Amino acid sequence: MNQYPLWKNLLIAIVVLISALYALPNIFDQDPSMEITGTRRAKVEAATATTVKDALDEAGVRYKAVELGKDRLLIRFPDTETQLLARDVLALSLGSDYTLALTLRADLPGWLMSVDAEPMYLGLDLRGGIYVLIDVDMDAAVEAAVERYTGDIRTLLRGEKIRYITVSRQGTEILVKFRDAGLRDRAEKLIYGEFRDLALETRDMEGSYFVAAGLSPAEQTAVKKFALQQNITTLRNRVNALGVAEPLIQQQGDRRIVVQLPGAQDPGRLKEMLGATATLEYRLADTEHSVEDAVDGRVPVGSKLYRDRQGQPILLKKRVIVTGNQITDASSGLDQRSGSPAVFVSLDGQGARRMRNITNENVGKPMAVVFIETRVETRKVDGKLVKRKIPVEEVISIANILEPFGRRFQTTGLDSTEEARDLALLLRAGALAAPIEIVEERTVGPSLGQDNIDQGFRSVVIGMILVMLFMAVYYRVFGVVADMALALNLIIIVAVLSMLQATLTLPGIAGIVLTVGMAVDANVLIFERIREEVRNGNTPQASIHAGYQKALSTIVDANITTLIAAVVLFSFGTGPIKGFAVTLFIGILTSMFTAILGTRAVINLLYGGKRVEKLAI
Repeated sequence: MNQYPLWKNLLIAIVVLISALYALPNIFDQDPSMEITGTRRAKVEAATATTVKDALDEAGVRYKAVELGKDRLLIRFPDTETQLLARDVLALSLGSDYTLALTLRADLPGWLMSVDAEPMYLGLDLRGGIYVLIDVDMDAAVEAAVERYTGDIRTLLRGEKIRYITVSRQGTEILVKFRDAGLRDRAEKLIYGEFRDLALETRDMEGSYFVAAGLSPAEQTAVKKFALQQNITTLRNRVNALGVAEPLIQQQGDRRIVVQLPGAQDPGRLKEMLGATATLEYRLADTEHSVEDAVDGRVPVGSKLYRDRQGQPILLKKRVIVTGNQITDASSGLDQRSGSPAVFVSLDGQGARRMRNITNENVGKPMAVVFIETRVETRKVDGKLVKRKIPVEEVISIANILEPFGRRFQTTGLDSTEEARDLALLLRAGALAAPIEIVEERTVGPSLGQDNIDQGFRSVVIGMILVMLFMAVYYRVFGVVADMALALNLIIIVAVLSMLQATLTLPGIAGIVLTVGMAVDANVLIFERIREEVRNGNTPQASIHAGYQKALSTIVDANITTLIAAVVLFSFGTGPIKGFAVTLFIGILTSMFTAILGTRAVINLLYGGKRVEKLAI
């Protein structure tokens, strides 16, 4: 009685060994490191490693190791100061063709790396970094979509030679005005056939005939959803271009985005680049009308008044040739003729065709580059500080089109090489589909993160020692067996988190501490049941068998209810709550395994198949 078959003992032994193996990487020190990855213009190869070593050796920067992996290069440094110095050196030697990401990597032996054993990730509150909560302006996304439809309708009617009086936008509605009903009806059919997502309505007012077009509710929802997803993609591209390892960028609710950047060592610049909305527009200059009349308020239809960086007025056509959305690549450099900072731009296929057609038709005419940036201005209104978004539009360059061009060209007129680098980064990452506003931000320093780790580790150790002392004193030998199961339970939790490459946060540590207390609940139920069986006069062997058998249903019922709570927390909670739910869920499953199977295996080895007069319980 009370003996496991060989296969069950082997299964438990295998679980223990695998758990110990994959939990082991977490005890090794973390090296400040740099991960270098390539772009579409360059790949990481053996020659890249040689270039990196030569640059670091020439600059006198110490490094521990240079490891070439698949499509990436990892460099380990002895300390953080050396890591930051190396970033500056390699940024100059490698240029913008490679992405440099600062990170931490465990100094693991080769035999551990050969089985893909890696430590679990540390969250923002443990490792330090920046947390940003971003709100997306959905109304602006809808207005931008309506503005695009306005231009498309105008182009469609001109192409079909349907004469209209005006095409104007009023809020989220587009009004097309005609002189007679026949033209209006033709235009309505044409617009409906081309733009099925628009809700159309005809109106007769004051002797004029109108087609009113607006976005349907389904289209508005689709526009908002696309704007949110596009902004998430753009922010992720910007973070990758800035070189932040292991970022977390995810949607929260219907209009908000959470950005967590663990280990970020320059939070001010990161926040500035995340919130930037800079982009470019290329427009033809209006040479047919007077700039002086436009300054006096008589701006011609189809044109718009801008100013350059010196404040001089410039009249440009409203029709946009290409925008930042059609830019596929951008890099900074110097103009070969003037030596001034420049951004070299590449367009996608549609943008290249449009640029080639426009420049082919307008050789000798001036084209302007408009720099657009949304800035947040804080003013005091009625004694309160109020933030207001102000779009800043300025012409940074205007020059005659000397010859037709299409896919690749350059833009000059920038103030500094730093501005050229920032603009190239933003254009490379893509334009935001809708304006954003940072509504919450938190910065956690590395020292505070280390304090959190130390305090969390201390809480787990103290909790375990107190629980283990109580179990050993109260249940004697059986309590020591429960303590062994508790230690194994903690090892399995760490191993599972490491194998899943989950991110450990402070709430996650709280979940582990809670699991430490709950892990012995099942053993308490079993041991008390065994005691009860002994008091009823059963033999020790029968009492052990009955204790485990009769307590099983109660243990399962109690843990299933907690599992349901963990699933609900994970499903409806946000980041910190999800971290708590994950560790709680894993801890419950592992505690059931160790309390029911693990302790039973040890008790069977101690008492199974033997004549026992008395149990040490």
